[in-house]
Amino acid sequence: MMAMRGSLLVVAVATAVVATVGAGGGAAGHVRPTGSVGSAGHVRPAGDLGPAEHVGPEADVAHHGHLSYWDGRLDVVLLSENRGPSALDDTTVRLAFSVPLAAGHDLPDGCVWGGEREVLCSTGPLRVDGTRHETALALRTAGAPQELTARVATAWNGGATDRNPADNDHRVLVLATGDPYVF
Repeated sequence: MMAMRGSLLVVAVATAVVATVGAGGGAAGHVRPTGSVGSAGHVRPAGDLGPAEHVGPEADVAHHGHLSYWDGRLDVVLLSENRGPSALDDTTVRLAFSVPLAAGHDLPDGCVWGGEREVLCSTGPLRVDGTRHETALALRTAGAPQELTARVATAWNGGATDRNPADNDHRVLVLATGDPYVF
């Protein structure tokens, strides 16, 4: 009886694996959550794609700008762009801070609070022609610490492959001097 239950379990697991790989394979632009099957039938882990296989469009999102901080006031100017080769309908950038932000003030259109230390902003469409989307934020910290750390990173890019993620993920130490700290 135990041998039969074990055999049924093996068959059920094998069926689930085949169904999962089969459901995600074949159509361009679909993410294969359990990996992909190579031409020789070997399963490769997700993220280990061959040179001709793409999970989605390819785009190089980049965020640059500056932050300045003085007496509890934090100003952020963020420029987001796409260096291609594919245009994107929208991306979301996450701005996370090491200190809590003061509640009670409005964010610009396209931005939402992600918690007491985080703001998420939509960039809107990012074409490949060098057009930049500018986001300007005037925030206040809870209290007036002498420094803070900001992380600026892409939170979502529509499923595009980005072979150069270093230009959209920055950590910046900002001192309470009022000087602009460029990233």
